[in-house]
Amino acid sequence: MKTLGHWLTSPWRRSTVVALSGALPVLAFPAPSLWWFAYVALVPWIALVRSAPTAKRAAYDGWFGGLGFMLAMHHWLLPSLHVFTFVIAALLGALWAPWGWLVRRFLAGTPSRGRICGALLVLPSGWLLVELVRSWQGLGGPWGMLGASQWEVEPALRLASVGGVWLISFLVVAVNVAVAVLITVRQSRVPALAALVATAAATSAAWLWSPRPDADGGVRIAVVQPGVIEGGDRRFVREEQLTRQLAGQDVDLVVWGESSVGFDLVDRPDLARRLAALSSETGADILVNVDARRSDKPGIYKSSVLVGPDGLTGDRYDKMRLVPFGEYIPFRSLLGWATSVGKAAGENRRQGSEQVVMDVGHGLRVGPMVCFESAFPDMSRHLAEDGAEVLIAQSSTSTFQHSWAPDQHASLAALRAAETGRPMVHSTLTGVSAVYGPEGERIGSWLGTSASATTVYEVPLATGVTPYVRFGDWMPHAALLIVAVWCAGQGARALRLRWPAPGPRVPPARTAHGSPAHPGR
Repeated sequence: MKTLGHWLTSPWRRSTVVALSGALPVLAFPAPSLWWFAYVALVPWIALVRSAPTAKRAAYDGWFGGLGFMLAMHHWLLPSLHVFTFVIAALLGALWAPWGWLVRRFLAGTPSRGRICGALLVLPSGWLLVELVRSWQGLGGPWGMLGASQWEVEPALRLASVGGVWLISFLVVAVNVAVAVLITVRQSRVPALAALVATAAATSAAWLWSPRPDADGGVRIAVVQPGVIEGGDRRFVREEQLTRQLAGQDVDLVVWGESSVGFDLVDRPDLARRLAALSSETGADILVNVDARRSDKPGIYKSSVLVGPDGLTGDRYDKMRLVPFGEYIPFRSLLGWATSVGKAAGENRRQGSEQVVMDVGHGLRVGPMVCFESAFPDMSRHLAEDGAEVLIAQSSTSTFQHSWAPDQHASLAALRAAETGRPMVHSTLTGVSAVYGPEGERIGSWLGTSASATTVYEVPLATGVTPYVRFGDWMPHAALLIVAVWCAGQGARALRLRWPAPGPRVPPARTAHGSPAHPGR
């Protein structure tokens, strides 16, 4: 251990090891999907940070660990953004610098039981605040939230129905802190074991008492995945061929992927007529996604457009949250050079202004989202509040076909379904397409990245309101409160140390005058 400690005295060697430690949690996400690893993946990072010689070094360890985590979670961007991927990872990684400082503040040396109990609340809360800040769309959105690694774990999905993915992240970090204490601080095993027992008890309570969605029939939804096809016209022809196979299969809705139509349907009435004919043949409305310059307003939009037997129904949702650099460049005047080193957007796409719930016939109401909007818990929650019975994400990850990105993206729909108690359809151009029931359970099989096919899914419907939909993002608010209370306590303590309390008042000494026989004389 002394030899290792001496080796880590080099700032660059230490930073490299910390960055590698920070990258470990990516193994808990698809495609490796070692979900159990999430509960110990932070332990090496925490152990390194708590051993930092100074608070400043601990902040650097938080930063470099965050850099490693962000780079690992977004490594599939390297072919598109090249060196800019490292710039983004470094900027986002800085969000973990205060968290590193907190880890050392609570766990350095031989922490008391009080400090460990505080760590089990404050450190997960601090992590949640990092996830909250980076969930802002301008910083890339909530891709790779730690709780999302538990997308296929049934007890975790039940927790998501109570507090969203936020609650899962909180508990995963709390378990990591407890395990780190068990391993590195032998004198403090009792509170660490107590924390693990409390976590298990909380999970069991959610499993037993959180309300389950009430079954309410089902619908047949078809997903059309054309596969990797160059050229918008050729892709449209393939989508037509696949959709015609659905004739006579009694489907309620047909869903195409993101950018499945590359032309504005008002400018191309011939394409609108072909879609209307397909809708008539299949007996179902078709939800397509148009990626084109609009004829009625300036700019390029990505829009979910509903087409029925009589043509365009008028239902349209314009994508609200765009992918930074992929669909627009933030501060283009400053960062426009990104187009010269990668495949960044040459022209900013335009944003929609509001979410839309569509009536697709057969009494079915659906809430569409586009691409990485499925990563935002609040968007699916608002659609459920507005009456959507089925959530739909139209996506395309063809640029990242041979990476972990398609699997990661498809897994997010399980969490959104569990959070809202509504089934979710994740339909893509090139895979992975997937469907999940109202408790986040997988329905049918995935359409992988090698598939060019259409599949009909029996999608169960549900009623009722989950606690997460009812109470919203209460968990991040609780985390903010926990950190604020701790900071206030530290501030009050600092003031007491700076201004010590005055001592007890002592009456002034009296001087005796005169003799004992004649006092006062």
